Amino acid sequence: MDTDNNSYLAPSKVINSDHPIVKAFARENTGNAKGPRELAVNFYYAIRDEIRYFPFDLDISVKGLMASTTVENGHGWCVNKAALLAACCRTSGIPARIGFADVKNHLFDAKMKRYMLNKDIFYWHGYASIYIDGVWIKATPVFNIELCKRFRLKPLEFDGRNDALYHPFDENGNRYMTYLNYRGEFADVPVDQILNKFRKEYSKLIFKKEPDNDKDF
Repeated sequence: MDTDNNSYLAPSKVINSDHPIVKAFARENTGNAKGPRELAVNFYYAIRDEIRYFPFDLDISVKGLMASTTVENGHGWCVNKAALLAACCRTSGIPARIGFADVKNHLFDAKMKRYMLNKDIFYWHGYASIYIDGVWIKATPVFNIELCKRFRLKPLEFDGRNDALYHPFDENGNRYMTYLNYRGEFADVPVDQILNKFRKEYSKLIFKKEPDNDKDF
């Protein structure tokens, strides 16, 4: 894990905060923010709700994971969206990095379960970690509001002060998400480590699948 905050401000291969399309996306979503905290919150909600969550398009390559690619595509999975949030923060002078954890999903729908070869653990789940007022705060801009309503999931809110991590239960009180372990936080996405783990655990996920109109998954 990097300890120098300069590395969390500089553009990297995946978190390419210097790309014009990322800079433009950040400018368009600054709103009337006053200071880093409000900026980070505005970026969070823009990415959570404007970038469609789509887990069936796993292009695990530098190009496929780039923040600029996510803006161009208009959709992404957890790693894409977390990298974009980190990139928006960096382009605005806010130190940000990307963190990873293994999570157990207790409520996989049938399509997602088939896609993951009947496994309910998602390895290398991504979230952003943002440095605000001397504190690193975790933010997970994953499930857009429409998706939460459809599956009766409590929307994950972010105030720039408290960690925004998956809720353990859904709105019906059913067990939803469990964090099994944290893999650390990095200045850039460790693409090779993720790809190697995915090849071992569920090789089907490494093949890119074009998004369709099945919003129900």
